[in-house]
Amino acid sequence: MTISDDDLVRVLRPFVRATRPVLDGLREADPFGLRARVAPGSGGPQGATDEERSLADKILDALASVKVPGTSAWAAMDVPARSDWWVYRVGRFTTLIAAIPGLGGALARTLPVSDAVGAAGEGLLLVAIAGEHGVRSEDRLVELLASVLFRRELDLDARELSAAEDAAAQARAEELTGDLAGDGRRATLQRVGSAVWRLGRALWGVEDELDKRPHGRFYHQWLGLLPVVGVVGKYLGEWSGLKRAARQAREWLARRGFA
Repeated sequence: MTISDDDLVRVLRPFVRATRPVLDGLREADPFGLRARVAPGSGGPQGATDEERSLADKILDALASVKVPGTSAWAAMDVPARSDWWVYRVGRFTTLIAAIPGLGGALARTLPVSDAVGAAGEGLLLVAIAGEHGVRSEDRLVELLASVLFRRELDLDARELSAAEDAAAQARAEELTGDLAGDGRRATLQRVGSAVWRLGRALWGVEDELDKRPHGRFYHQWLGLLPVVGVVGKYLGEWSGLKRAARQAREWLARRGFA
């Protein structure tokens, strides 16, 4: 069944909104307290001796080189380097979620939507990459996902979002966000994994279009059919597809003048 452009937009708009708390959580989560320790002017522990302060300063200098959002090393990175961080750090995790259903929790084990979850992981990373290029517009992000994942070229400037459509998109986005919604919700790996599976379930509504998204090579699919090593083939295929999606996103952004 052919999915209309309007139907595709109705699926992608809440999807884009739901990616925001997931990505914000990944940006803001600080499981090792690195950002607090590399904050300018921290000056080491209070009441410390000069020797202790000197040692603390050396440790702070080392920690400052850790490339995670919020550190000075991150601030010094250029846009391509930040984009690569999302692909090679977070992308590997979302790829695992698609390849190994158990990582998504109970929902993942009961719904056969692995292909949709792979598309959701790609979509999440595309929104992150676009963000590093300064693209925050919901319409532009929907157009990006439609182009890379579904081979549809949309122009949402010609479409006006009604109040009812906006409310429906927001309600659906909050449903997809789940336990990452609300203040003080720490983005644990389990919560992020569950959120990615919910995002995948959202794309299940356009499952007939999912074959258009970037995939791995044909031999990845063959390997994925084999017993025992099938999960390796699935992972390699999703990883290859995600890297191709990232490359196509950069090309789309460059054509639009965002690179």
